[in-house]
Amino acid sequence: MTLPTSGRVLLTGPSNVGKTRLTAGALAAWVEEHGAENVAVLEFAPEVERDGVLLGGRLDRFTDLPDRAWVGVLDAYAPRAAGDTETEALDLARENARNGMKLVESMPPSRAVFVNDATIPFQHETGDVEALLAACEDSEFVVMNAFSGDELGIDDPISRRERAARRRLAEWADTHERLEKRE
Repeated sequence: MTLPTSGRVLLTGPSNVGKTRLTAGALAAWVEEHGAENVAVLEFAPEVERDGVLLGGRLDRFTDLPDRAWVGVLDAYAPRAAGDTETEALDLARENARNGMKLVESMPPSRAVFVNDATIPFQHETGDVEALLAACEDSEFVVMNAFSGDELGIDDPISRRERAARRRLAEWADTHERLEKRE
């Protein structure tokens, strides 16, 4: 799949369909053509293993993060997987939101922005997806990816907030690529 090289791009799909790989490829291509100056990377992805398979993961699994780019890394939790109760899951989501918002607020104005697992900080009501969109508003190129799938089969406050954030990202994006699992 070839992604645009300007505008706002959102990649969505279930786990392990290539969202992070495509985002990393877009980052590497941008840096190769334009350099790493005025590039921001927001890394929100938790590393989650289920049944011996790593679900998702970080951009640096697929490309080196450029030294000259601004990089914000969230030590993220996977609230639904890590919380034993709904209350524990909400507490983890709140922590992701608090720390993720700090990263969004500290991100400098950037010509290009790459966001891995963009909905993680917005799974709790204290996360504000509009702050992320505002931080990216004047960027020439933005690539974000987000989980979208029914494999979890959960309808809880975290999942509802994640879906709402993903819908808002899709409204904002110029291009929305929905990736599917290949059978």
